[in-house]
Amino acid sequence: MNKNVSNLINSDLLQARIDEVIERTLSEKRLVGAVLKVAIQGTEYYSRALGYADREKNRHMQENTLFRLASVSKPIVSTAALVLLSQGRLHLDDHVDKWLPDFRPRLQSGELATVTIQNLLTHTAGLTYRFFQKEQDSYEQAGVSDGMDQTDITLEENLRRLASAPLLYTPGMEWKYSIATDVLGAVIAKVTETTLSEAVRSLVTEPLGMQDTGFIAVNPERLSAAYANDTPEPRRLRDDLDTNPFVEGTAGFRLSPMRALDNRAYQSGGAGMVGSAGDFLQLLETLRKGGAPLMSESWVHKMTTNQIGDLPMAYWPGRGFGLGFTVLKDPVAAATSESLGTWRMGGTYGHSWFVDPVKQISVVAFTNTALEGMSGQFTVDLCEAIYEGIRS
Repeated sequence: MNKNVSNLINSDLLQARIDEVIERTLSEKRLVGAVLKVAIQGTEYYSRALGYADREKNRHMQENTLFRLASVSKPIVSTAALVLLSQGRLHLDDHVDKWLPDFRPRLQSGELATVTIQNLLTHTAGLTYRFFQKEQDSYEQAGVSDGMDQTDITLEENLRRLASAPLLYTPGMEWKYSIATDVLGAVIAKVTETTLSEAVRSLVTEPLGMQDTGFIAVNPERLSAAYANDTPEPRRLRDDLDTNPFVEGTAGFRLSPMRALDNRAYQSGGAGMVGSAGDFLQLLETLRKGGAPLMSESWVHKMTTNQIGDLPMAYWPGRGFGLGFTVLKDPVAAATSESLGTWRMGGTYGHSWFVDPVKQISVVAFTNTALEGMSGQFTVDLCEAIYEGIRS
């Protein structure tokens, strides 16, 4: 730990640098609204809501605004799994079919595959997402949901469809960002003999006081509208179904913003949660400080260190993967000022976050504008502004 970071911070300068980045991004109409929180060595140095939660209704962003989390759900659900691991109720080398007897996917050869809990947590399970595939590829033909569209199928039915499609590779041999956390969510529900929602509540959100976080918006009036970055300004996503081919040459995302208000939609562990920036910062800080009261520091160490060796990661050069999110292996290759070992990820609806364990920085940037808020220039500029404020 760097115990002298706080002595290097010019608080006014740090706030000014962050303000400049977000105000410029808003003025250039690349974002509609955002909530940013930055904690350094346990002290919240920055907390601000800017722009609109709902542009068309002239509703301004508030610090307690609720957001569709998409992949920000993954670290929350992965944390629930780590709690079960720390309690000895689940094991990394458990075969998934021990808990889900009907989930028995096959390799391209037709041979039954062995998928473990570690494979699910590290995204080395042989799975992918429909939105990464080409149109009419195996997942679309099987009718697999990515967990963000409006669908009336159950989680069990979605996993049945998923298992009917051949794995892309032998588990453990490659890394591909995937729907694995949905499968993990089903395992968590089975281990705890309850719903995934109740399991996450009892294992994670209730102990940490994360009252805003769940699979349905706790207060619809606080829920932000959802937008996609577009020109000349972001466009509002349709409430029923909006298809966005954010990755060229792929089938693209099918996003149904109303899913956040539909308690009939199955609980997607990888993309289905709703929450606030303050709640998520609480989770990040809990893990950064060692995991209490959720788990031991040894399990946090496993979660936040690279677990996939030198397997290449598409889209994230210089990074490895822990038990639920990316871990920085090479700051030069990643072209970032973050310290070695920094954990980071984002979410399709427009979020980014990172924890620098060396400088003890936790950052949450929740926006309502995909894709700019997830991996656009805003995330790069924000990161650099924070480190410039610390160095100056």
